[in-house]
Amino acid sequence: MLVKRAEDIKSSEITPEHLYFNRREFIGAAAAAGIGLATALTFPDSVHADDRWPRGKKGPYDTDEEVNTFKEITTYNNFYEFGVDKGDPSQYSGSFQPKPWTVKIEGAVKKPATYNLEDLLKSYKLEDRIYRMRCVEGWSMVIPWRGFPLADLVKKVEPTSRAKYVTFETVYRPEQMPGQKERYLHWPYLEGLRLDEALNPLTLLVTGVYGKDLPNQNGSPFRLVIPWKYGFKGIKSIVKISFTDKEPQTTWMLAGPDEYGFYSNVNPEVDHPRWSQKTERRIGEFFKRKTLPFNGYGDQVASMYAGMDLRKHF
Repeated sequence: MLVKRAEDIKSSEITPEHLYFNRREFIGAAAAAGIGLATALTFPDSVHADDRWPRGKKGPYDTDEEVNTFKEITTYNNFYEFGVDKGDPSQYSGSFQPKPWTVKIEGAVKKPATYNLEDLLKSYKLEDRIYRMRCVEGWSMVIPWRGFPLADLVKKVEPTSRAKYVTFETVYRPEQMPGQKERYLHWPYLEGLRLDEALNPLTLLVTGVYGKDLPNQNGSPFRLVIPWKYGFKGIKSIVKISFTDKEPQTTWMLAGPDEYGFYSNVNPEVDHPRWSQKTERRIGEFFKRKTLPFNGYGDQVASMYAGMDLRKHF
């Protein structure tokens, strides 16, 4: 078998995004008919697969849309460290060990440190938030996350005047994450935010879903959620957070800079080079719906991009 180096792989040769959605459209429709996904689960036994989070707006950041089932949320995932298919994370993440876990904070901060995650979480009050989530491939979910604002951690470590961006890094464990043995992406996975995006109250560091600890396939034990951006910005299994004065090169920018920009805000008016972003299919529904600018969070985030050309800064 011919194995290419990561730097030799063209973005058009990477199977993510459009191919997954097209071959999974039938499964999404089947879920609406009650067929469900036939794949192994890695989630706490105390949560039944058919349980559904109670509908209704609880807090100022919640959507009142119907929440996807726990089974849908935990069996239809993008987590390339475990494979490129939607069912791979739930099928192949069972041997991943999320405890013990440490998170290193470094760069342009006054208080760099390496934290034991359990000790770090004692400093924050965890809360449940119901967010719309939109993937660049054209599918979406409504998910009840449990976490705390990234802004709380940023303030704790006291960024210096040099800090303009925040970079996040996923753990590198190819012996437990079989996708990392392949070269379809640069490992370890990297993502980044502008500092004001990191400080926005919608941006969450997440430790749970559906009121329980994160299952392995959803980014256990510690991940990022930014609901107005496409899902690939929500880096999983974070082990390092760095503050820098330069815009970071992220994993998908390295894989396809003409397709995956640094900002990656949900924008129905800016199509992906190979498909439209004007509509989306909510997992569990048959018909498509219109995609909302900033995924419906424009009131909270649009001001951060005032004056920017969002076609250029996609």
